[in-house]
Amino acid sequence: MSNISGASSGSSTTRRGRVVGVPTVCWCGAQIVGKISKSDPNPYRRYFRCAFAVSNKLMDDNHVFKWVDEALLNEVDRLSSEAKRLEQMVRESEIVFDGAEYEKMVFDKVLMKVEEEVFEKVESVVSESKRYMKKRMIVGIVVCMIVVGLENFI
Repeated sequence: MSNISGASSGSSTTRRGRVVGVPTVCWCGAQIVGKISKSDPNPYRRYFRCAFAVSNKLMDDNHVFKWVDEALLNEVDRLSSEAKRLEQMVRESEIVFDGAEYEKMVFDKVLMKVEEEVFEKVESVVSESKRYMKKRMIVGIVVCMIVVGLENFI
């Protein structure tokens, strides 16, 4: 698999193994940065990349590379599995309460916690995307103003 933005799919791997969920640090110790693909096969598709690999413009290396959509799906799957595990632990516990009411209460709390975690992760990616788009719009407006000014000058 190629780690350049032209790769359309594939699992995200590093020398240290497969990256599950949203990566935070590369195996080399560098932070992970969010980028947007400019390739023809994946235009504007967001991905996570090792900051070291980005700064050195490395391609086909073993540093962290992961598509954002795959990372978020991994997070949802992981949190869903965690919710099921916690639900099973509650079912197996020998707490003396009305079983149905207690299970519903605990399940609702676990479900709420899982939803909050997913919501926070999605919100962070969305806010980063909004900031990026605002910057692009400002640059576009400034370029248009310069072009119009040059046309009036000529």
